[in-house]
Amino acid sequence: MHDSLKLSRLKSDFKSCTRVLSAIGDETRQLILFTLIDAGCDGMRVGEITAQTHLSRPAVSHHLKILKNAGIVEVYKVTTMNYYYLDPSSKLMDLKKLIAGLEDLLIVSQ
Repeated sequence: MHDSLKLSRLKSDFKSCTRVLSAIGDETRQLILFTLIDAGCDGMRVGEITAQTHLSRPAVSHHLKILKNAGIVEVYKVTTMNYYYLDPSSKLMDLKKLIAGLEDLLIVSQ
């Protein structure tokens, strides 16, 4: 593939990952993600995340909203309860594509 086309695709891939990169760049959100990973497929309620992370309920809700808007976390409802979980088909998969593009560019340029 021509280098300018590779660079153009890489730039596009990078732009599509901007929201995800911003969301996972925050240490508090990383802590919440680690907690959700430990929870597995069942997900967790805000109160459970609060108890495990020692963050305030409003802080957890704020960061979950950012993670949800970035396409990393999803929520399902059981009656009035919301369960948050790491979406396995989330926008995090776009990072894989970005890294593959970076690797390809770096290997070719060596």
